[in-house]
Amino acid sequence: MKKIKTVPMAPTEFAVVKSEADRAVFEIYPFEPGYAITLAHPIKRLILSSAVGCAPIAVKIEGAAHEFDSIRGVVEDVARLIVNLKNIRFKLTTEEERVELSVHFKGQKEVKGRDLAANGVEVVTPDAHFASINEDGELKLSIILERGMGYVPSEALRDHAPEGYLPLDGIFGPVKKANYTIEKMLVEDNPDFEKIVFEVATYGQIDPQNVFRSGVATMFKQMEVFSVSLGVGGYRAPKTESEGDEAIRRLTIRVEDLDLSARSHNCLTRSNITYLAELAMMSENELSRVKNLGKKSLDEIKEKLIELGYPINEHLPSDLVIKLKQRIAELKGNL
Repeated sequence: MKKIKTVPMAPTEFAVVKSEADRAVFEIYPFEPGYAITLAHPIKRLILSSAVGCAPIAVKIEGAAHEFDSIRGVVEDVARLIVNLKNIRFKLTTEEERVELSVHFKGQKEVKGRDLAANGVEVVTPDAHFASINEDGELKLSIILERGMGYVPSEALRDHAPEGYLPLDGIFGPVKKANYTIEKMLVEDNPDFEKIVFEVATYGQIDPQNVFRSGVATMFKQMEVFSVSLGVGGYRAPKTESEGDEAIRRLTIRVEDLDLSARSHNCLTRSNITYLAELAMMSENELSRVKNLGKKSLDEIKEKLIELGYPINEHLPSDLVIKLKQRIAELKGNL
C-alpha cells in the first residue's frame, strides 16, 4: 500500500551472497520503485570501463617482418599467433606497470598459455592454445605486457612499441561479465520496492569483490563535483575551523609513527610517501602500484588505515584534500 512521503527511502542493506575466486554476487536493497536501475546501470558501465587489467601490447617474433608473415615450421601464421596471444589472459604479480618476457621453443610442441608464464607474470588461462610447432620448427618471441583499462587500439600504442615490435590492440579489461537483475520485494506492505542482484565475473586476474568496490568508488569520485559545488551527497564541510584543523593535525602524522613493519615503512619512504594523509588520499589501485610494495605490506597498510578511521577508497572531503595537499607541500618544503 502506497503512502504519501516527502523523502525517498534509501537502501540500507548490502550483502555478498556468493564469493568465489572469479565470481561474486551482491544484493543491495531496498530501493524505491524505479530507483534500482538508476543506480545499477552506471555501476555496471563503470565496472566494465574502469577496472584495471593486464594485456600484451606489443610482440616481436623472430623471422617475422610483419603481421601477415609466416614462420617456417609453425602451423599458425603471424596473424593467427597474434589473435591467439590476445586471447591469453595475463596477470602481473609484481608492482611493475610494464613487463617484457621472452620465450623460445624448438621442435614439435603445442604451445599453450602456461608456457608463456615467467618471473612476475602469471597466466590465468593456462590451457589457451597459442601455437603448434613441427619437428623442424622453432619459435622465438618477446612480449611486452602492460597494465591498463578498457580497450586501446594498436594504432594508439605504436609509440609504446620499441623498434622491431608489432603493436597489438590492448584488451585490458579483466571483467568477463557484469550483470544485474532487479527483483521486487515487500517493504511496509508495498510489494513494489526493489532489490538489485549484481553479478561480477572476471577472467581471474583480479578479485571480483575488488572490482565491484572499485567501480562504486569510481562512481563516487565522478559525483564528487556535485557534492562540493552543491553541498549534497556524502560531502560535509567541517563545522568549525578547529574541527578542520584537528583533521589536518591527525592526518599529518608521519608514516614512521604508524607502527608499520620495516618493509612497509621502507617501501613508502622510498616512494616519498611521508604522511598519513598521502595514504588516506590514495585509492587501493594507486597504493598497490607503490614500487616493491607486496601484498602482505599492502594488507598491513589497509588494516592500519581502517584502524585509524581512514579506510582505503573512502574519499576525504574535497576541501580537506586541498588543505592537506597544501600542508604536505609546506612540510616537504615544496612551497
